[in-house]
Amino acid sequence: MNWITKLERKFGRYCIPNLISILIGGQILVYAVELFVNQYISFYLNLDRGALLAGQIWRVITFMFVPFSGGGPLSVVLGIYFTWFIGTALEKEWGDFRFNLYLLLGMLGAVLACLCTGWADTYCLSLSLLLAFAMLYPEVQVLLFFVIPVRVKYFGLFAAALWVFSFLTAAPLGKLNYLLCMVGFAAFFGPQAARSVRAWIRREQWKRKNRR
Repeated sequence: MNWITKLERKFGRYCIPNLISILIGGQILVYAVELFVNQYISFYLNLDRGALLAGQIWRVITFMFVPFSGGGPLSVVLGIYFTWFIGTALEKEWGDFRFNLYLLLGMLGAVLACLCTGWADTYCLSLSLLLAFAMLYPEVQVLLFFVIPVRVKYFGLFAAALWVFSFLTAAPLGKLNYLLCMVGFAAFFGPQAARSVRAWIRREQWKRKNRR
């Protein structure tokens, strides 16, 4: 019995059902307000060390309702849809408690990253959801741009490569930020990933040995 199972048996009743729907609803609302009412709404909701230390504690939760805006409106809409799609699948696979725990660990990592480095957002948390989905459903096909069928494992590999590139090119504080924001993924999948790496190393060593 691992530590997650022990926590679930003890605290399983203390969770929020349909959490992904709540988060997605909040992101849609915030983006609508940003488009039509107040374009600066995200500045009052995002993680910011100075604001947190000044007493704006609500930011440790509200930053989750700010959609990642790495591009235009279409990018935001697709990001929200993909987050809902992945989150719904994980919630069904794990159950409410484990999904709550996964998000909570990611949130705590992001808040700690913010306190240590001055900033944090939902970028790595979104990547961690995609990586978790790829670990659980590597052979499932999704439609890229609703047209091109692509296996989820390739999305996972792309997300992993994107994270590694971002990590390697970041400044020292940025590297710490990227590490802390992935604490949820490390807690859930770290042992499995370590076993996979060790198995790959053994296979490569066996191949080299038998070429001689």
